[in-house]
Amino acid sequence: MTHNAKNGFLLLHLSVFIAGFTGVLGRLIELDSGVLVWHRMAWAATLMVLFLAFSKELKRYQFKDILRMGGVGVLLCLHWVFFYASIKASNVSIGVVCFSLVGFFTALFEPIINKHRFSIREFLFSILTVCGVYLIFQFDTRYRLGIVLGIISSALYALFAIANQHVGKHYETKNMLLWEMIGGLVVLSAILPVYNAFIPVGKLFPTGMDYPYMAFMVVVCTIGLCLLQIIVLQKIDTFTVNLTYNLEPVYSIILAMVIFNEYQELNFSFILGIALIILSVGLQTWSKFKVK
Repeated sequence: MTHNAKNGFLLLHLSVFIAGFTGVLGRLIELDSGVLVWHRMAWAATLMVLFLAFSKELKRYQFKDILRMGGVGVLLCLHWVFFYASIKASNVSIGVVCFSLVGFFTALFEPIINKHRFSIREFLFSILTVCGVYLIFQFDTRYRLGIVLGIISSALYALFAIANQHVGKHYETKNMLLWEMIGGLVVLSAILPVYNAFIPVGKLFPTGMDYPYMAFMVVVCTIGLCLLQIIVLQKIDTFTVNLTYNLEPVYSIILAMVIFNEYQELNFSFILGIALIILSVGLQTWSKFKVK
């Protein structure tokens, strides 16, 4: 394996560790999922503009390039909205374990979008994850809505990762992140008033402890994490990245158990399910090492 690939895998696992905090923060922040994501993207876009302007790295792009980057940001925005909606409709554990299905959706979508041969091996690795998700929760009817929202969230993230890898090869990382945030923010700003007319979102601004939680989410779990993801996707293929992100539920569930006392998942089915998810990541990583 090359030195560049090794660095890519180290950055990948660091980004997964950081991502483990996002689910917990989504429950701690007392905002509707759409409003939460709006603030997350607005704060991130503002900080990125200031940072790039101060460091003189802010670049100009043609309108068609801005649309391409912004379109990728819309996929990320929708993924976040459904992800936090899943958590708020159920709990952190449900939301993050459903996110493990990203590898499964990538194995289905990537051959179609990138027009290459369907990989039976990658599909079988993903089936292990599906089995793990099923064993952990066995689709408890109490959390049916949260599970459906979580599945949609994972499908959207798979599409985002594929698009991000394709578009990200043509643009500078920091500037692309900025336009992704702006693209998602513009579309979400147009959608929220319509959504609020049918389903009231409650308060529109953070209060109290929402502010430090939001600051951590924006600086570390948005700007820091997205920059890591964009860099990693330029070094490692999409399927491996998404499959490795199946480790995110392990970190998130442990944090949720400590903070929110979500101990009910600690049974044999839970342990076996997590073991299958980790096994799927291990097999894929071993396979990539062997090929290289």
